[in-house]
Amino acid sequence: MRAIRAGAAFVAVAALALGAGPAFAHDDTVYADDGYIDSGKETHNHDAQHGVDTGHLWPEGTSANVTKIGNLDLFADAEQPGRIADVSAYGDYAYLTAFYEPECDRGGVYVVDISTPAEPELVTMIPSHRGTYSGEGSQVIHLETEYFSGEVLAYQNEICPGDTKGVGGVTLVDVTDPAHPKKLVEGAGDFSNNGKAQTKANETHSARMWTDGDKAYVVLVDDLEETDVDILDITNPSKPVLVSETGLDDETKQDLGSVHGDSVFFHDVVVKEIDGVQTMLVSYWDGGYAKLDVDDPANPLFIEDTDFEAVDPVRLEVAGQSVTPEGNGHQAEFTNDDEYFIATDEDFNPYRVTATMEDSTEFTAIQGSDVPQIDENTSLAGGTRFVGLACDAATIPQADPNASIAVIERGVCDFTVKVQNVEAKGYAGAIVFNRTGTDGCDALVSMLVEANIPAVFVSRTDGFRILNASLDGYTCGATGTAVPTAAGAYGQDVDIKAVFDGWGYVHLYDNESMQDVDQYYVPESQDPAYASGYGDLSVHEVATDPDTNLAYISYYGAGFRVVSYGPDGLEEVGHYIDAGGNNFWGVEVHQHPNGQKYVLASDRDSGLYIFQYTP
Repeated sequence: MRAIRAGAAFVAVAALALGAGPAFAHDDTVYADDGYIDSGKETHNHDAQHGVDTGHLWPEGTSANVTKIGNLDLFADAEQPGRIADVSAYGDYAYLTAFYEPECDRGGVYVVDISTPAEPELVTMIPSHRGTYSGEGSQVIHLETEYFSGEVLAYQNEICPGDTKGVGGVTLVDVTDPAHPKKLVEGAGDFSNNGKAQTKANETHSARMWTDGDKAYVVLVDDLEETDVDILDITNPSKPVLVSETGLDDETKQDLGSVHGDSVFFHDVVVKEIDGVQTMLVSYWDGGYAKLDVDDPANPLFIEDTDFEAVDPVRLEVAGQSVTPEGNGHQAEFTNDDEYFIATDEDFNPYRVTATMEDSTEFTAIQGSDVPQIDENTSLAGGTRFVGLACDAATIPQADPNASIAVIERGVCDFTVKVQNVEAKGYAGAIVFNRTGTDGCDALVSMLVEANIPAVFVSRTDGFRILNASLDGYTCGATGTAVPTAAGAYGQDVDIKAVFDGWGYVHLYDNESMQDVDQYYVPESQDPAYASGYGDLSVHEVATDPDTNLAYISYYGAGFRVVSYGPDGLEEVGHYIDAGGNNFWGVEVHQHPNGQKYVLASDRDSGLYIFQYTP
């Protein structure tokens, strides 16, 4: 084990004063946030599953070895697709976080009485701060410290787009009496961004609490800094103290191009005592999964991490397709005996692109987020023209019959501005190539971009190739070779088409070797016939059974799934999807005070489902 990069962080954290804080990507002293997807905040973009125009895998509903004990539709006839996020439970109560969809105003946590599991009832709602919503990682634990005795709820805070009043960090609530919750602190977290003090904590994508003797801690997923593993001492939950900040980019990243995308950031986390060591399991997106020793939370120690395979194992098995893995390490949990951990790779786009230049050179391109996707019905082909940075529409030449695709250099302004500017000039598509410096050169980043034309991102080297630039003497470092040609110059024709590569799926990892033992996927999720019209068929979260070799999985439009695991791998042993479909986000195993074990699942469009596995 060795120490890892950390920031000094012995700062008292209190309730937050309002004020607009900056939102920068890594190394904000050099580069402003341009829409590079480098935090979990940008990864949730889901289709509603319930609607007259949406198909379902089983329109009449079906189940196998799973019994629905009860459910609660929080909205009844006033549907709010996408409103519900995660679920947790303690005693006779369940807690469901309120996301920013369908409109972002104020989220929070719905408190549901499940004392009679067949008839859950809404008790109250804990509102988040104005302009703030919650998603991943709500949790309730019992604290018994010199400062507090009772139950504490933690939920994370992210800010509605464009809002100046929202808060970040984590909110801690006394739910000893769940019907009358009392906020202990709101917006506690890291009040610095790359060394710059600010009036509100950095936005937080997920959170997880744990106790160690008479001490208590919470780890936050920091959306804004490269040192994104933030640990707070919450022994006194009314006065959290930030004790460490850690970054794992260097420890987890793989060679450029070995994963389909190079976005390496902290997304989700669990903490469990294993062989006397408080062990943190972090999901680090395209960096995979890593373990930390947090016996001393002020000095986390890196233990080891996983690597994604050279070839995506599921696509190779299903279709004989040799493609790089998608990455997207989203969430994971240790198994009951700690021999394994089960991990979910979330992937919302069942297509990737195959791209070729006029001279037959193949290149890799990453599709932007909120733009028309290149799929079985849409391609992008034609002549190219370099338009520079494309931040000033007045400097962009009009599209013409020789060039329908704009080639743009990354930098100065955000991706949406660039692509909308070239769209206004008549271009049918956009190719953005990387800049120099931090996150630059040959890194392939995912763009948060909104426009009405397809837009893809390529490496700086491939951008030069498209523009017929000589690579003799080419360099890309802190400054690197200047742009290859003047704005307005024509480049090679390109042909960018779609190839189906499936939705996200599940891994079984050996906890000692960190090797990938097996994978589980819903068959339809790997069939191009189900690429559209059936909701999102990606996996989202997993909860492992504390007593048996079972795991429970939320699979968005593919419903609730139960798998068994062992040396022979993963096998589906149960499933449930309601008539009219489901859109599951969270899943939680709960030992009820009545002595029964239930599995709770949160449906994004309605509310709570309570299941039992009944083989």
